[in-house]
Amino acid sequence: MASPPADPTIGCDREPNHIPGSIQPHGHLLAFAGEALRLSHASASAAALLRPGLPAAFGQPIAELFAGEPFAALPDALRRLPETGQMQLGRLPDLAGPALQAIGHRAPDGHVILEFEAEAGSPGPEAGATLETFYPGLREAFARLGRVAGIDELAGLAAATVRRITGFDRVLVYRFEPHWDGVVLAEDGNGRLPSYLGLRFPAADIPAQARRLYEINPQRLIADAGYVPVPILAPSDAPPLDLTYAGLRSVSPVHLEYMRNMGTPASMSVSVLRGDGGLWGLISCHHAEPRQLSFAARNACDLVGQIFALRVTAREEMAHAEARARLRDIEGRLLARMAAAQDFAAGLLAHPDDLLGLTAATGAAVVTERGCTRIGRTPPEDALRRITDWIAARGPEEVFATESLGAVLPDAAAMAGTASGVLAIAVSRLHPSFVVWFRPEVVSTVRWGGDPRKPGELEATPGRLHPRRSFAAWAETVRGRSAAWSAAEIEAAGNLRNAIVGVVLRAAEERAALAGRLEQVNRELAAFSYSVSHDLRAPFRHIVGFTELLREQEGDRLGERGRRYLGTIGQAAETAGRLVDSLLAFSQMGRSALVPLEFEAGVLAGEVIRSLELEQAGRPVEWRIGPLPGIWTDPAMLRQVFQNLLSNALKYTRGRDPAVIEVGCRLEKNEYIFSVRDNGAGIDMAYAHKLFGVFQRLHRPEEFEGVGIGLANVRRIVERHGGRSWAEGRLGEGATFHFTLPVRGAPVKETI
Repeated sequence: MASPPADPTIGCDREPNHIPGSIQPHGHLLAFAGEALRLSHASASAAALLRPGLPAAFGQPIAELFAGEPFAALPDALRRLPETGQMQLGRLPDLAGPALQAIGHRAPDGHVILEFEAEAGSPGPEAGATLETFYPGLREAFARLGRVAGIDELAGLAAATVRRITGFDRVLVYRFEPHWDGVVLAEDGNGRLPSYLGLRFPAADIPAQARRLYEINPQRLIADAGYVPVPILAPSDAPPLDLTYAGLRSVSPVHLEYMRNMGTPASMSVSVLRGDGGLWGLISCHHAEPRQLSFAARNACDLVGQIFALRVTAREEMAHAEARARLRDIEGRLLARMAAAQDFAAGLLAHPDDLLGLTAATGAAVVTERGCTRIGRTPPEDALRRITDWIAARGPEEVFATESLGAVLPDAAAMAGTASGVLAIAVSRLHPSFVVWFRPEVVSTVRWGGDPRKPGELEATPGRLHPRRSFAAWAETVRGRSAAWSAAEIEAAGNLRNAIVGVVLRAAEERAALAGRLEQVNRELAAFSYSVSHDLRAPFRHIVGFTELLREQEGDRLGERGRRYLGTIGQAAETAGRLVDSLLAFSQMGRSALVPLEFEAGVLAGEVIRSLELEQAGRPVEWRIGPLPGIWTDPAMLRQVFQNLLSNALKYTRGRDPAVIEVGCRLEKNEYIFSVRDNGAGIDMAYAHKLFGVFQRLHRPEEFEGVGIGLANVRRIVERHGGRSWAEGRLGEGATFHFTLPVRGAPVKETI
């Protein structure tokens, strides 16, 4: 009825470490299932604590298991456990020896687990202490950690603080590298154990399975590497017990041998986790003899690890943000040059220092079907094309980065002097086109904690894996590897790639042609506006003025026909003047700067309706204003849109009893769609394409006054805000005019 122990023939990277089937002997473990907390698993050593003994206790509720007042509060305490994390439940006497600390938690498989840890252990600064005892020292440590900026200094302070709490002989701060090798950044020790400061350890020393447990459970204590595991007992049909969060969890025999080979009979580790929960490193403690550590001391060390992790994460994020800000300036210059150049490659290469500076590269190249342009130190063109062809053959990969091209591409080792490091972006979805950056190899010497080429040995008999036996410093000369590409540099390359693919390549020719046409149109429009304002407006005013003088002074001498001619001349001059004023307003609309503000469209529509009171005087007009949103746009320009549309609706409903004019808005995807609907004269949809043109009218001037430029103003204003405009209707049955504005402010809300 014992749970199966860990299989010593399984490699450490595949061993199910969370279900070892046993615990360390410095305590007892019980597991309960269901609402009634019935005993499902128990360590063999826990039989002395249980009133019925084992196996009779299995299946019994917790209230029936213990005798004595000290255990009476345990059932309620276990039911109040939080969903995650361990909780200390009290101090209890052990009938057979020293006092026990009761610690509870909820396991991932749904069990409630109760651990009893013996208080006896080797003497040290933490003996008999509680978390409150450590508070003054922790507060001082937190303050000091807050004043230190450099990561190495932070690591040294964290190591010293943890050693003061625990009394271990050596405390290391161990950081994981991108490929999961580990580097000892800081160390605090008393000389009893050898120094590992600055040494690197291979990823195989802490395999993926162990790293996952470090992320889930940030504390682990091994009090004696020579312990004999205590099996966990359970009924024969019980599944293995998940001990992911258990402090007494037994560990891999391979790891215990690793500790003994290292000369550290006792160890403790505290995980250093990034903000996203990923494993940054470990605070690793070692002792030259067996050593037990209290739950309070472990929690104090965990707090040190958390504040250290926060400081490290903040420092790394700040460095990344500073790098991104610096590279963003370079990105902006590159994009500006690409937008202005006929060819994106010419814009990129116009200032080589910027293209190289974007990724701190020593060489770069733009490779397309039409050619290959290189700057700085790069491989020759034929080698470059072999590299880009190989990258293209890997499949759809927008950004490719490696620090050791020779390790992934055959025959690339010969290019180590120029192209050990390669960062490449694919800039076309149709053709194999790339921008590629290069870095040379950086020859370095790495000091390992033992020979990394011998991570373990497999004996023929009995066929179990053994860790390496030597941890003496071992130097290795590393070639064929460049300085690592930083996350900010890879991100900057990706941003440049998106700009090239999404903007420059697809739109360069269209924008260049459009810019030329717009420039010509603007010049002609500016010249025309000047001519209109100075050459036409004044003569029209003169015609109107002199016509009035002639009517007043010579009207009696003129016949009926002459006076009629004078009236026609005056009206025509006034119409022409209004036409010129409207044309000037239309030309200025395209040149005026937008001044966007956040305001309520419903309030603006109400103001426009009130300004039309004189035009609707004496007419039955029914205004139906629906909910309109708060928007971010130029209020003066939007006022003109509403003024034109509502004035037109009022004009073209003349004769309707009553005139019904509706204003509404709906939200679709990322834009507001406004509509102005009336029951007026309507429009012939065969000519609807002319509606928004300058001087376009679908009705005779005798029917409805106007110069035919209001809707052109509406379209120009809406398009300047990134929107669209259109109309629909039928003759004699009214019309609806629509326009859209992008969503930039608050969602649609009702206005009164």
